[in-house]
Amino acid sequence: MSGKGKGGRGKAGKKSGSGAKSRSAKAGLQFPVGRIARYLKKGRYAKRVGSGAPVYLAAVLEYL
Repeated sequence: MSGKGKGGRGKAGKKSGSGAKSRSAKAGLQFPVGRIARYLKKGRYAKRVGSGAPVYLAAVLEYL
């Protein structure tokens, strides 16, 4: 019954001491996703701001 279960890697597959990675780095962007998210929330453009919205906006702004 191969292909079932957790894969057996455990902690061996993870790098030790991996630091925090910014949302910009995760998305492969140069524009600051966290700052754009903060501006969207602070500017009261909507009651709630989704987690993907600042990433998408940062990608569009970077493309321009």
